[in-house]
Amino acid sequence: MDSPLRIGNGEAVPRSRIPRIDFPRFLRMLTDFVHCNGYIVQFFAYAEGERMRLLAVLRNSDLHVVETEVERDFPSLTLMGGTKFHLFEREIAEQYGLRPNGHPWLKMVRYHANATGLPDVFGNDYRVDIPGNYDYYRVEGEAVHEVGVGPVHAGIIEPGHFRFQCAGEEVLHLEIQLGYQHRGVERLLTSVPQRRWPVLCESIAGDTAIGHNLCCCQAIEALAGLEVEPGARTVRTMALELERLANHIGDLGALSGDVAFNPPAAYFGRIRGEFLNLLLELSGNRFGKSLVRPGGVTQVAGAEQRRAIRSKIDELRKELAQVCDLLFSAHTVLARFEYTGTVKRSTADRLGLVGPCGRASGLEYDVREFFPTERYGELPANTNWATNGDVYSRAMVRRDEIMHSLDLVERLLAMPEEAYRPVLPAEHKLAPASFVVTLNEGWRGEVSHCLLTDHNGAPLRYKVKDPSFHNWTGLAMALRNQAISDFPLCNKSFNLSYCGFDL
Repeated sequence: MDSPLRIGNGEAVPRSRIPRIDFPRFLRMLTDFVHCNGYIVQFFAYAEGERMRLLAVLRNSDLHVVETEVERDFPSLTLMGGTKFHLFEREIAEQYGLRPNGHPWLKMVRYHANATGLPDVFGNDYRVDIPGNYDYYRVEGEAVHEVGVGPVHAGIIEPGHFRFQCAGEEVLHLEIQLGYQHRGVERLLTSVPQRRWPVLCESIAGDTAIGHNLCCCQAIEALAGLEVEPGARTVRTMALELERLANHIGDLGALSGDVAFNPPAAYFGRIRGEFLNLLLELSGNRFGKSLVRPGGVTQVAGAEQRRAIRSKIDELRKELAQVCDLLFSAHTVLARFEYTGTVKRSTADRLGLVGPCGRASGLEYDVREFFPTERYGELPANTNWATNGDVYSRAMVRRDEIMHSLDLVERLLAMPEEAYRPVLPAEHKLAPASFVVTLNEGWRGEVSHCLLTDHNGAPLRYKVKDPSFHNWTGLAMALRNQAISDFPLCNKSFNLSYCGFDL
């Protein structure tokens, strides 16, 4: 078979149906695909017995899957197909000791200085052949100086190191090194009882608890043949939108603070808390934890909860409009936002940026529209008008999505109330020798989980991808030829996840 298998979002398929082609055809197929406006959703290695395989989930207007078998060394797809494969291949080399020959910058994705030397299927060390001394790209020249920031930061955030190569104030190159707290999430997901999977997935990135856990539960539902009642799907969709609202509003507040415009920073900060409280109203937790479970949701959103959410949205919509007008009409703010940290559409396309960062550069991709789940197929899509790729555009995309999400929640509240039964944590028998990939539009962009089972229905490989995996390189590109003093503003306009990247 010379073409990948077309699949649906959240569709369980027998692994025997996935085309397994020889590597030369695999290389040609994937490089041709990305050169024809295709993108990579997942690209990872897995072991079955003593055999090593590479599996790729691709997207254009549809989702596709294909795999190949490899030896320890294989020609680098990054060298042939470009930057979209870059981090994926580094991760494959790091996790399984497979070497993509010709890779332009093969270094660790995540820090492993204290690793105990977990052997791969070839008996190699987990850190096989990848330099552990963290060599950084250097720009030579008498006027060039280097600025290192982190990995320990002044704020209460996860560690991450930023290495700037500068000529005066101008940044010539920024290299970002993450993964200092490598938690082994993917290994845990194949070794703990299934009922703990949602608990772990809610903690992959605490600000995306709904987004990651929804992907996990949808994967279990597909492989276990579980049906979710329409009323529960309404609550799930509402929770994902409330998570988006709280985080986008918080981002606008942080951007206000970075340009020392304190009134909107204070207003946005307070309003963010209101939306976290609405998640509390819906689920009993301000981050939506423990709400979504395989087969539905654990809480019933009754008339009282619906009234509280509707009333609060009516109240906050006017306040949000006013404070957004205050922020985006200030000349001092526009002077800092416009033309700062620009990522051109061609660059965003080459990197495969997703979510608000991609849409701000003109990439019209939103999982809610392209591969809808839950109730999104019944809801209108959003349109972003600011697409210049700068800080202003990334802020305006958030503003547009805030107003759109308010409309979506109101539409969900206006749907006929459909009774549903709350679900309890349980173990579900998964289809043997099967595969499923799930995608949802988290507030940062495309969240994706991929689950493969063995012939007994046990998890063979669980692959997690946070949107930040695509977008950190976009932040590095935003700093090219930019003043180093603009880094905090550019960083906040992306607001990527350290822990979502550091699996």
